[in-house]
Amino acid sequence: MGEAGYIAAFIAVATAATFATRVIPFLFLERHTDHPLIQHLGRYLPAAVMALLATVFLQRSADWTLMVPGADGVLAGLLVVLVHLWRGNALLSIAAGTACYMAMQQTGLLAG
Repeated sequence: MGEAGYIAAFIAVATAATFATRVIPFLFLERHTDHPLIQHLGRYLPAAVMALLATVFLQRSADWTLMVPGADGVLAGLLVVLVHLWRGNALLSIAAGTACYMAMQQTGLLAG
């Protein structure tokens, strides 16, 4: 098996593993959807994950050396919130915030 074969095998195994990790919870937890723990997780876990992602983004990606520290991250985050309140579409909100942040980084808009 040549290098291309190893790469193809790696991609196949990674694809199968990723698919399995997405499907297995649905297969095993399907009959437990009315369990209070599952309902609690379904209600609060998405917001907790989003808060964690926002915190990590602001900590690691925002530029805290600007004249207004963290302005690039805060402005992009604010845009995400505003677009989400306006349209209610998570994908559109995240795409808008990402585009805003990347535009600020690439143009040096807020750079001192």
